[in-house]
Amino acid sequence: MKPVESFNFPTARYKTIRMSDVAVKKQKPELGRPRSFDPDTALDRALQVFWTKGYEGASLSDLTRAMRINRPSLYAAFGDKESLFRKALDRYMDRETPYWQDAINAPTLGEFVQRLLYGAADAMCRAGTPGGCLLVQGALACSAEAEPVRRELIDRRHEGELAIRERLKRAKREGDLPERADPAALGQYLTTIMQGMAVQAAAGASRSELRRVVDTALRGWPGNRGWAKK
Repeated sequence: MKPVESFNFPTARYKTIRMSDVAVKKQKPELGRPRSFDPDTALDRALQVFWTKGYEGASLSDLTRAMRINRPSLYAAFGDKESLFRKALDRYMDRETPYWQDAINAPTLGEFVQRLLYGAADAMCRAGTPGGCLLVQGALACSAEAEPVRRELIDRRHEGELAIRERLKRAKREGDLPERADPAALGQYLTTIMQGMAVQAAAGASRSELRRVVDTALRGWPGNRGWAKK
């Protein structure tokens, strides 16, 4: 490492540098001041905006107003809009979809289908939420710039359908699903019902209305043993 004395500024470019300039720089306030807001609360508020307006429908002004922060604070804490949306999506999955795992863990096929569909109907109409499903209405149609977000939501929905399919395959192995039944087709059927309920809930359908949809779907299920709740 060269001694300090041997270092020389290129004078042709820096000949106007003065020690007073250096002193001014040292007096600037340090970066990294403590945040004056709670990131978790701000993220919850951003989630509500995205859930209500979708990814592209939620402007930065909408988000900063709801989160009660300015744009520099948003960028510093969460990154750009896409990064914020992905964090909000993770929060949504953690908080709004526990019924999925509860359904997957059900000991019988009947309990699995009931917990999945009735759980979805209840979650999509839960008090205090915009209604519907963020994975469905977050980016149904968007510009080329938002294509990564649309693909992210498609991939997550596909993962959910694969999880349903695997649970149905297990039911078939255990003799809980008729031999003629097709787990892939039934998995798509259940997914379609849930996505349709999400659209209905976003448009204002009530919990009881969605539960009637579930009742009808269960009555048509292969090998149904009176699963529909009264």
